[in-house]
Amino acid sequence: MPQITVDYSGTLDAAFDRQAPALALHPLVVATVDARLEACKTRSRRVEDFVVGAETEGRAVLHIEIALLHGRTDATKIRLADSVLALIATQVKPVDGVTLHSSVEIPTLDASYRKR
Repeated sequence: MPQITVDYSGTLDAAFDRQAPALALHPLVVATVDARLEACKTRSRRVEDFVVGAETEGRAVLHIEIALLHGRTDATKIRLADSVLALIATQVKPVDGVTLHSSVEIPTLDASYRKR
């Protein structure tokens, strides 16, 4: 915990270094939700097929999910989500002719979550 998943469209291949944002994201998560740095785990998944509205061209998507153990307030989750969106803006290079649609979600891990 936290379990972080980054889904990004292939249109971001040249603009999105998957390691640098994760390395910047982990300390942000730790500072905001009082987690341990070594507990942060990030997986990045390239999304091949996506549609934004009625378009498939000239768009890119980047969605970050940060699953946390229960006990974080909605206000804390919102503060983290807003901080992550600001971080994305600094970590993803603009791509000519491509509009980035970025989003963040902070769900609570199920009570069955276990780790070793």
